[in-house]
Amino acid sequence: MRKRHMSLIFLAGLACLPAFYLNQIASADSLAPVKIVSNEHVTGKHRLPDFSYAGFNNGIGDIPFVAGAVINVSEYGVIADDEIDDSKAVLKAINAAKEVAGPVSIEFPTGRIIISEILKITRSDIVLRGAGNGDGGTELHFPRPLEVVDKSDSLDELRTYLKKYDKRQREKDRNIDELFSEYSWSGGFIWVQKEDTRAAAYLETYDPEIKVLANAIAGVAGEKTLTLTDAGSLRIGDVVELQWFNRKGETGPLLTELYGDTDLEIGSHHWSFGERPLIRQKTKILAIDESEITISDPLLHTVSADIPAQIAEWQHLKNVGIEDLKISFPPSPYFGHHLERGYNGIYFTSVFDGWIRDLTFENSDSGILTYNSANVTISNIDTVGDRQAHYSVHAGNVHNVLIENLTVSNAPIHSLSLNTQSTKCVFKNAIVHQAAVLDQHAGANHQNLFDNILLNVDARRDDAGPYYPVWDGSGAGYWQPGHGRYNTTWNLKVNVRSGAARDETVELRGLAEGPDARLIGISGNRVFDVRYSPMPYMERINSSMADIPSLYDYQLAKRKTNNSEK
Repeated sequence: MRKRHMSLIFLAGLACLPAFYLNQIASADSLAPVKIVSNEHVTGKHRLPDFSYAGFNNGIGDIPFVAGAVINVSEYGVIADDEIDDSKAVLKAINAAKEVAGPVSIEFPTGRIIISEILKITRSDIVLRGAGNGDGGTELHFPRPLEVVDKSDSLDELRTYLKKYDKRQREKDRNIDELFSEYSWSGGFIWVQKEDTRAAAYLETYDPEIKVLANAIAGVAGEKTLTLTDAGSLRIGDVVELQWFNRKGETGPLLTELYGDTDLEIGSHHWSFGERPLIRQKTKILAIDESEITISDPLLHTVSADIPAQIAEWQHLKNVGIEDLKISFPPSPYFGHHLERGYNGIYFTSVFDGWIRDLTFENSDSGILTYNSANVTISNIDTVGDRQAHYSVHAGNVHNVLIENLTVSNAPIHSLSLNTQSTKCVFKNAIVHQAAVLDQHAGANHQNLFDNILLNVDARRDDAGPYYPVWDGSGAGYWQPGHGRYNTTWNLKVNVRSGAARDETVELRGLAEGPDARLIGISGNRVFDVRYSPMPYMERINSSMADIPSLYDYQLAKRKTNNSEK
């Protein structure tokens, strides 16, 4: 059995220099090249995934403006700013949109619109569009939580699971011993999901039969070609799910592929469900040459006789967008972690090539929850409000999701969250003002990126001095470690607002980490030590990243240049 390392403290190599030197912004010309992207010896020894495939259309090209048929909710009876509930009128508009052939947009007027129903989107090629998320835009106000509104059976599997396994929030000193709420991490008032699909798997009795399209026998991690036993049932343009299974127990070779030669304890969910895919990669087939196919993004893992994979059918929606809205909830009491009543904005599931952009969420339990999706861009999001929250934007059971330009001004427990089975997801250009953490939430999440992030923090103190828990992951023990190989933090800026004197060194801690992490470019207004276990690959601690502020942008520009030369 693998055992967890003792926590280690890694003193950054530059920390012996004067603080005034460490904290000044260096020019790009004065910086030595970042070895993990420029030195062949280092790049060969320390793999750095290409994260640039995250987002709509694998990061290439702009999100489209859908210019198909227009359904204006005002024509179905919606009147903004009249303080009358417009639920029935909005639902009529959505039902009308479902009957439109081809692309369609549902458009909302300026002003405040009160809704007390779930708005379900179950078709492709559709956009919900407001008039903006500012004061002169569109506000969708939901006065009641999902706990009151949701009368469907959509979350019955989760409800049964919570009861069967007695999943409870227990806080003795607060007299809390309550069953988890199903809305703690699921459901939303704008609910996007293809009919008859699951957002996430809980109970084995609900597991559908997997429709296998082909078996894979060879492929190299990081490459885009894959050898199959038979490609006869596949077509160019198919969007499929590549699946890896661990059917060989606690010592299965897929676990070594996922976590390396680690002595961290690996939780039982990694081998207890041998007929469920442990790793899923949703991708598009670009080319077929007899038994060899080319897919749209690099293989997450090797495929071999020891690590077989299969290509399966994946039911999904495409070209779904939500844009230019403010979503608000009333000020209300917060009853505690996992006891949320369901003031959730968007539940975005089963989408390939979709987007959410230019939205503000006020007083939400969770702004955006994503599941069972891929190639999604979430951009220009603000979360605000005075009450405690659970998530700002959550990425779980998803692949290639790009979350960029997120500003977190409320106080979620998990401000930037990479959750169970999230792969190749990117938080880029995020600013967190309260309760700032980089949450790696366990559950075979790996090859994810925190990129160009600013955390505003108040340092804490213990006997060792000032510290802050930056990588404050969580997740159940049966899904530990906190992450798989190659999770990366790039250009993390930490602004210490209080708790540490200007001349004190602040220790940045990880509380639930994983193997083979990459920490490149950590700086701020103090000198920092880093405590992270097991040992990560580290560069540019207490040094500027002015030359490559965003790894995603750097890799995307490089990929575009290489493609243009072919």
